[in-house]
Amino acid sequence: MGTVFRKRPIRYPLLILSLLIITSIVLLIMSHPIIGTIYGVLIAITTTVVWTYEKNTYVETEKHIEMLSYRLENVGEKALLEMPIGIVLIDDHASIEWTNPFIQRMLDEESMIGKEVYSISDELFSLIKHEDMNEINVSVKERQYRVFFKREEKLLYFFDITEQVEIEELYYEDRTVLAVLLIDNYDEITQSMDDQKRSQTNSMITSLINKWGMMNDIYIKRISSDRFMAVMNESILSSLEKRKFAILDDIREITAQKNLSLTLSIGVGAGSPSLTELGELAQSSLDLVLGRGGDQVAIKQPDGKVKFYGGKTNPVEKRTRVRARVISHALRDLIQDSDQVFVMGHKMPDMDAIGAAIGVRKMAEMNNINGYVVIDFDNIDNSINRLMQVVKEKSDLYDRFLEPEQVLDKMTDKSLIVIVDTHKPSMTIDERIIHKASKVVVIDHHRRGEEFIDSPMLVYMEPYASSTAELVTELLEYQPKHDKMTMLEATALLAGIIVDTKSFTLRTGARTFEAASYLRTNGADTVLVQRLLKEDLDTYLERAEIIKTADFVHQGMVIAHGEQNKVYNSVLIAQTADILLTMKDISVSFVIAHRRDGKIGISARSLGDTNVQLIMEALGGGGHLTNAATQVEAKSIDEVIMRLKIAIEETIEGSKE
Repeated sequence: MGTVFRKRPIRYPLLILSLLIITSIVLLIMSHPIIGTIYGVLIAITTTVVWTYEKNTYVETEKHIEMLSYRLENVGEKALLEMPIGIVLIDDHASIEWTNPFIQRMLDEESMIGKEVYSISDELFSLIKHEDMNEINVSVKERQYRVFFKREEKLLYFFDITEQVEIEELYYEDRTVLAVLLIDNYDEITQSMDDQKRSQTNSMITSLINKWGMMNDIYIKRISSDRFMAVMNESILSSLEKRKFAILDDIREITAQKNLSLTLSIGVGAGSPSLTELGELAQSSLDLVLGRGGDQVAIKQPDGKVKFYGGKTNPVEKRTRVRARVISHALRDLIQDSDQVFVMGHKMPDMDAIGAAIGVRKMAEMNNINGYVVIDFDNIDNSINRLMQVVKEKSDLYDRFLEPEQVLDKMTDKSLIVIVDTHKPSMTIDERIIHKASKVVVIDHHRRGEEFIDSPMLVYMEPYASSTAELVTELLEYQPKHDKMTMLEATALLAGIIVDTKSFTLRTGARTFEAASYLRTNGADTVLVQRLLKEDLDTYLERAEIIKTADFVHQGMVIAHGEQNKVYNSVLIAQTADILLTMKDISVSFVIAHRRDGKIGISARSLGDTNVQLIMEALGGGGHLTNAATQVEAKSIDEVIMRLKIAIEETIEGSKE
């Protein structure tokens, strides 16, 4: 700044002006001596005053500049040493060359010279090594800092943001959370009770839930006989998550002592400032929980992320068929409003998927609408291939099986797509069919996962059911009776039930036998079922080779695997897991092997004490409490085994907390 003032040419204009005035006075004296002399004296006095003032101003300006420069240097030095900002200068090797006193106070160290900057915080490594990063938040001695890195100067600036972070955390902890609590099967269980027992049960449940609310500072309001609304904040929700929502276990255990199979389902909406959105998230979460069989908690965020807790019990079979009748009539109306019906199962369909698809196609036929089954003939297993050979003998039925490309060409805006035995778009035979459809129905018996078909017109998901074939059989009972099922159609449905129940040994309820009885009445051939499900000797030997690798990882829990360089049929992988479960001292089985699609598959089975669905969900899969699976992208089976063991440990530890 001083140089600017010094270079200002203030005196030069004055000097030129003075010379011009003197010249003018000389000329004036020569022409008018008296007037010129008087004028010259006045000009001389004025010029002297002006020059004196200019000189004094120049001197004062110089002094002011010097004083200002001194003050600025002093302020800069004090800023470096005393301002609440940490400054660190490093060399090319990330060693500290200089720090200001703030850093010394921050680290409680007398000197950091010569030490690596990473000794302040390991998190600085990514900031310094990644060229695209200029700032990062780090934690040092229980305080939070935002660090800015000037690469050219090799300077790091540390700003203490602890108070800001604490305010943000307080804001997030105080955000409102809404939850909807539902007592599973309440109406069904209490409808047969007398007034006194119903009142006692009602009082017991209300007392348990209200006590839980008071203990956790949650506002709870009963909004119907089996439903409660809860209001809390994020801090309380976090506390409940740490305790894995112990209220689920309390309700289940206390009601079990009273010989009541009541459980609690909770849908939670969190992460949004909008109360309307929170309410929608809570209801959506509850729908998700009920689709997974109840006795669980689902916490849903606006970005779609969902966390699950609970799910330790098998869904209780519903004794009433009211829902089946209502769904059947609704499906009938949708079929009658369509020009044609296409039924699609999951990739590499099993007998349950194909049997259910044949059943829904029959439903369309009963309503005088053309129905078709979507199938990829290049990706079917031996049992389905045998079924198709039998179907081929019935040309009228065989013609109703279409490849995905044929379906895409044949579909119209009025066509109805029915998805069976899955609810995940990525698992269907051809996802393009779903995207093209304007009307979609979902029928499934698996517990609902995060991935779900967008905006279906009708959803029939019952996790208590043994199979999708059982659900479809019940729906068929309420359809028009003028066109009865054929022997082959009934047999395909029965085969689906037998496969999924392992010949009526797993997940089999009274309604499963009723469905089988109905199919038998309609001509289902059990001998044909046995023939369809037969396996060849090579398959038996392959399964035996996998079983030989079985290794116990926990009490009653085994992992078996196929060869590293060999591809296995997905059905064989599942069958091997089933067979392991029939062996002594084994209550949980996992089978890992390479699949035809290039992924590594895991089939998981349980007798009910361990929820294998939660383990498979941790690896991107899903299923039931006792029957689940996943497909993993990995380089080797050993890698998948390690990931599976980690998921098992995390699930077991989570269940203990």
